[in-house]
Amino acid sequence: MDRPTGWLVLVAEVVTKGTGEVERIADRAQVDVTFEALGAERTEAVSTLNQRISAVEPLLEDFEVRSRQLSVHDNWDNNQRVGSRATQQYVIWVKDLDRLDGLLAELVQAEPSWVNGPSWTLVDDTEAIREAQKEAVADALRRAEGYAAALGRRLGPLLRIGDTEGGGYSPRMMSGAASFDMAGPAGMVDQLNLKAQQITVSASCTAAWSLLD
Repeated sequence: MDRPTGWLVLVAEVVTKGTGEVERIADRAQVDVTFEALGAERTEAVSTLNQRISAVEPLLEDFEVRSRQLSVHDNWDNNQRVGSRATQQYVIWVKDLDRLDGLLAELVQAEPSWVNGPSWTLVDDTEAIREAQKEAVADALRRAEGYAAALGRRLGPLLRIGDTEGGGYSPRMMSGAASFDMAGPAGMVDQLNLKAQQITVSASCTAAWSLLD
């Protein structure tokens, strides 16, 4: 019997979630560094800060500085102004990892208020993401086939698919990162073993498949 035009045909379906992970050795490091200076007035704080970072800027000419952020504000104690503070924050990307230790040593020697890093990423994550997505889809398919078999049905065509939360980067171990809030001997950097970490690139998807008799 033919169905009248306009009838809604309900299709049995199974919805599964798949995850995929691939590991890669990081090939880019990010270093965050902050310099601070105090002064009786804001102009004095900024002038002192400029003197402190005058030796830093030449060090960064061969690196990619993703951001420079200046902050100037008054300091207060018991509702009374007690001078001013100027802060310059840098976010630096290092692609030539052989130069990372040297950069960190020179930054530490410049006596920053804070250094944090390196944190690790990939210069080009396209291939890794696609491989993780491929594994996520294969995982979702395996799960769907299992449910179909459990129901005594056959798995039909894919109906829809989409990303879910949970994808991205994660370091395999955190021992490659270091942070310190005051300057120390430049030689200490060589002892920190700041080698590129192995990171995990992950993808997650949700897929819906039709179920056939």
